[in-house]
Amino acid sequence: MIRKLLLIIVVILGLGISAEGQIIARSDSIARFDADSLRRAFDSGPYFTFYKDNYFIIGTTVGYKPTKYNSNVKFQISIQQKLTKSTLPWNTYLYLFYTQKCFWDVFRDSMPMTDLNFNPGIGLAKPFFSETTGRYVGKAFLVLEHESNGRDEEASRSWDKISFGGNIYIDQNLMVSAKFWIPIVDGKYNRDLLKYAGIFQTSVDYMSNTRRFGCSVLLVKRKSWNLFKWNMQVDLKFRIFPRDNQYLFVQYYNGYGEGLLAYKEHHSQLRVGICLSPTFFGEY
Repeated sequence: MIRKLLLIIVVILGLGISAEGQIIARSDSIARFDADSLRRAFDSGPYFTFYKDNYFIIGTTVGYKPTKYNSNVKFQISIQQKLTKSTLPWNTYLYLFYTQKCFWDVFRDSMPMTDLNFNPGIGLAKPFFSETTGRYVGKAFLVLEHESNGRDEEASRSWDKISFGGNIYIDQNLMVSAKFWIPIVDGKYNRDLLKYAGIFQTSVDYMSNTRRFGCSVLLVKRKSWNLFKWNMQVDLKFRIFPRDNQYLFVQYYNGYGEGLLAYKEHHSQLRVGICLSPTFFGEY
């Protein structure tokens, strides 16, 4: 089983090397947030890019002895496709998004994938530039999303939401984001999903000047009048090689709703692995 796991990790790393060369366009001017380069990046491509962080991580429950029942692999694949060659009204761009998150019990017999979450979406994004300096300052977005686990009967989980929000670059090192949604919880067996998966979120992302080290904190407010009921995710990343898009990745999750199937269960998980990121900061 260990040899199988090592083989899988090698394959993921190989795909990462290939993906970096194919769909991530980095340049010194973009890394410095040069306005003209960023405008060209929005206008002319790349059309197919990473959306959220893409990662493959393994870990266990914090505070307990690791066992095959509380240890697993979590991986996420997330991409976006720009659907228009030119800007739409109000200088917006139309995108197709797709994210898939999987929880894989690699230490149990037959190595089952216990929960697969599918999250497609389509929406508009509008970048903003300072009128005085031309500096890129952030973007706003409006997205129609669907999320489900593809299961039937009592294991079925699904919901839709109209998401809107944006992010602001304080400087080239720091970004602050917020996202709100109008939920449509139509799944028969997850009517109370908002009590666990939340009603809005906010995040802070930091990246060093050299773009070698990054840190982000995501907070999701659960549906409750209690101001202290939040889900929290902390990501740490360190780029392995200066010019590559591969990061050593550490993720800590504490709260509910990490996956759809067991959304009512509290999780406190620490995992480590490899991550491929978008050019600037990943989305949530």
